[in-house]
Amino acid sequence: MGTIQLSIGPAVAALFALPLSPFPPLAVGFFGLGTGYLIYGPQELLHYPKRELGERVDYGTGVWGIWMPGFMQFLTGTYLFLGLTLSVTFRTPALYMAGLAFTAYGVHWFALGWNRLHGIDVRVNLGMTVAFTLISILGIIVFFGAHDNPVGGLFIGLTCVYVADFVASLAPDLPGIGALGERALGFFHITVGFWLMYLTFAAALNFALGYTLPL
Repeated sequence: MGTIQLSIGPAVAALFALPLSPFPPLAVGFFGLGTGYLIYGPQELLHYPKRELGERVDYGTGVWGIWMPGFMQFLTGTYLFLGLTLSVTFRTPALYMAGLAFTAYGVHWFALGWNRLHGIDVRVNLGMTVAFTLISILGIIVFFGAHDNPVGGLFIGLTCVYVADFVASLAPDLPGIGALGERALGFFHITVGFWLMYLTFAAALNFALGYTLPL
């Protein structure tokens, strides 16, 4: 049982006892990010649908980016931090890194979706790609250190995504290199997107039906 001590005034205290939960909402975050990757990836790798079609494409992908990888990850990260720090319903230390990652990636997808919706210059993403490459490397260290290899592998894929995104963000100044970076970004988005779908299945089946899929 987790406990929270709340002090109300100098002499009044309220004590709450909450049970530990074996059900962190990981599948929500995995599915949201995976869906976003599978929407953005084909456009970057195969140019389908073509962004040259204008607002009809950028507006649609922007809205998807805000709500699926954005909101669903932010919701998951917030829920994990509340469970870890306020209600004490989660105790697995690696969930701290999961909460950090889901929250950070969720907010960053709010920005990515909004920027795509408004057709913002991709060069503004350069600094972001550096920061998110570093947080992805941090995830590799934490999850492999915690012997959670499937999620550690996810963060290897995320690191590749942001390295490719760094190169893709150079497109306005270096069109040839930027185009290669965009294709690489699309490839990693699709590949990691399907791995996220596996993690979604693993989390849902393990928690709901008692499966023991690697997660």
